[in-house]
Amino acid sequence: MTAFQTDDHGADIAIVRGNGRLNMVTAPELREAVSNAVERGRSRIVVELSQITFMDSSGLGALIGALKTTREAGGDLRIAEPAEQVMMVLRLSNVDKILKPYEHAESAFSG
Repeated sequence: MTAFQTDDHGADIAIVRGNGRLNMVTAPELREAVSNAVERGRSRIVVELSQITFMDSSGLGALIGALKTTREAGGDLRIAEPAEQVMMVLRLSNVDKILKPYEHAESAFSG
């Protein structure tokens, strides 16, 4: 089971951190965490993936859905610190071209 924790970072940024697996069971939790952050006025979201040990197509779909949610709110979604298995899924699906990984969650929106 994965639990997602959201921390506000600045005026309109939230960092969502998960732990464990991002799959069919936990993907709705990620979508809900992002939606809740956007509803609180945080339209720029960073999903920090360093503690996600496994991601499947459902997790990939949740990331794309979260990207759509943030963009519809006038913001953006970025990913940071993906673990190796997660990065492999991102590369194989070419989603790493859309969601380029950042080295650190806190600096994903700086610059």
